[in-house]
Parts: sequence; C-alpha cells; structure tokens
Amino acid sequence: MRAPAIVSHKLRAWSGVPALLLALLAVFLLHIAVGAKPLPIQTVIEALTGFDSTNFDHVIIRNLRLPRAVHAIVVGASLSLAGALMQGVTRNPLADPSLLGLTSGAAFAVMVSTALFGAASLALIPWIAMAGALGAAAIVYLIARLVPGGATPLSLTLAGAAISAFLGAVISVIHLLNQDTFENLRVWLTGGLAGRDIALLAYVGPWMALALLAGIVLAARVTLLAMGDEVAQGLGIRTGLLKAQLLAVVVVLSAGSVALAGPLGFIGLVIPHVVRLYVGSDYRWIVPYAALAGAAYLVSVDIVARIAIPPREISTGIITAMIGAPLFVHLVRRRTR
Repeated sequence: MRAPAIVSHKLRAWSGVPALLLALLAVFLLHIAVGAKPLPIQTVIEALTGFDSTNFDHVIIRNLRLPRAVHAIVVGASLSLAGALMQGVTRNPLADPSLLGLTSGAAFAVMVSTALFGAASLALIPWIAMAGALGAAAIVYLIARLVPGGATPLSLTLAGAAISAFLGAVISVIHLLNQDTFENLRVWLTGGLAGRDIALLAYVGPWMALALLAGIVLAARVTLLAMGDEVAQGLGIRTGLLKAQLLAVVVVLSAGSVALAGPLGFIGLVIPHVVRLYVGSDYRWIVPYAALAGAAYLVSVDIVARIAIPPREISTGIITAMIGAPLFVHLVRRRTR
C-alpha cells in the first residue's frame, strides 16, 4: 500500500471515532429518556450531572434507567470485541461467542449451579460463568480436532452449534424438573437487561474492563495471526502464548456478559462484519471500533425492546436473534459459494 493510501486510510479510520462516540452518547441519553414515563433529555442530563434525591424523576433515572443503560454499554462492547477477536484468531468469519458455545456454556454453568445449590452470591456468579464458558470452549475445540481435517473454521462452527444445542436441551430438561429454577431465571435465559442488579457490575466490571483493555492492546498482533500461524511465527509472534491470552480475554468478556445480561446471541457476529465495511481488515481498528459500535448497537436494540409493544417489553435477546439470524444465514451462503 502506497504512503498516500495509508494516510488516507488512517484519516478515514480516525474520522469514525468521534462519530461513534457521539452516536453512543445520543442513544445512551435516549435510552434513559424513553420508557413507561417519557422524560425530557434536559431532565436526564440534570439527573446525571446534578442529582436531586427529592426529585422523583431523578430517582427513577439513577436507580432504574441508568444501571440498565450502563449494562447495555458494557455487554455490547464486550460481546462485539470478543467476536472480533475470535474471528481473527480462528480466521473464521462465522466465529462468535454464542455460535462457538461460550455463552451457552456460561449460561449452563449458572443454571446447573442454581438448580443444585440454590442462587449463588453475586461474587460467585461471574466465576461460575467463566468456568462454564471455558469448559464449553475446550469441548468444542476437542471435538473439532477429532474431525478429519482438524480444527478448521467449519468444524469449529459445527462443533460449537452442536454443543450449544446440546446444552440448550439440558437447560430445558432442568426447567421441567425444577420449576423454581425456571421461574427465577426464565427472563435471564432469554437475554435481557431489565432489573439487573448494579452490584453485580461492581464484581464483574473491573475484570471486564481489564479484558477490554487487553483485547485492544493485543489487536495489532491479531492482524498478524489472521494471516496464518506460519506468517505470525516468522514475524516473531509466539502464537501459542498469544492464543492463550486471547482465549482468556474472550472467556472473561463472554462470561461476564452472560452474568450481566444472560445469553445474548449474534452481537459478536454482526458488529465486526459491519465494522470491516468501514475500516477494512486491520484489527488495530476493527477491535476498538467493534467495542464502540457494539455498545451503541445494544443500547439501540434495548430501546426497541422497551418501546416495541408498550406497555410490555420484549427480551433484548429476542431482538438480537431476529437481527442476527438472517445475517448468519447470509454469511453461510456467501462462504459456501
């Protein structure tokens, strides 16, 4: 690539950052303003900058709507960044925490622990989810390795789909055998942000923030890894260590997202592909762009979930599946051709 083209690409990439930040701020304020009781944007800004405990609208914003909006930002950024990293490492455009079984494994672990031992403390839920996500990832990889041809992008996708379906079936059986567990986790299992305890973010938030930062720092090496292990090793990259670091990042982000909002699907699949249309194939740009775009996307989807059929709400996970499933079919068809 010639020098003028490189400069032009960098200017194009940098120009999108302010636009994404402004879009995120706009949907964040709108998310807080809409609801059963619509509030003016000015009231939202006043509650965020000068909270008045005697003002009922301020109390609603601080105690109910702000935590939900923050959860949406964190989960959207985490799942999108995790999906981008997975697609780069596996060189599989269909890779996604939900498609490769990580979110199903995390949800399965939380579900089983709740059914067997009762509701776990908030401090333990993220660790239970991480153990489930890591276990599911290991099983998917082992199954893919046993397939003729090894752990190819296609075999990983098929193994992840099989494990996700199996864990989903087991979760359904637990529902039938333990009605109390089903009632406690019914909404959570569909993927939703309503009524989430902000205290949980205090436990899982610092770990997710470190994982997000690590993912951005490692993004430049992912570009080399996406070219192939031989190329990366020739450039001095210790591929084994790098893949282990990236796996840890993806597991923390996926498990933390499941702990906060349940198993939301397709976000890590949709957003990286949209981002590539603008920034190209350089993961130094794809990863941070995916985080910002994913945060704005999930906040926007949650707005739709809240206002689509008032006064009821649709689970956010249903909306993400309705958007992501057709795109997944489209990507599979393109890859088959």
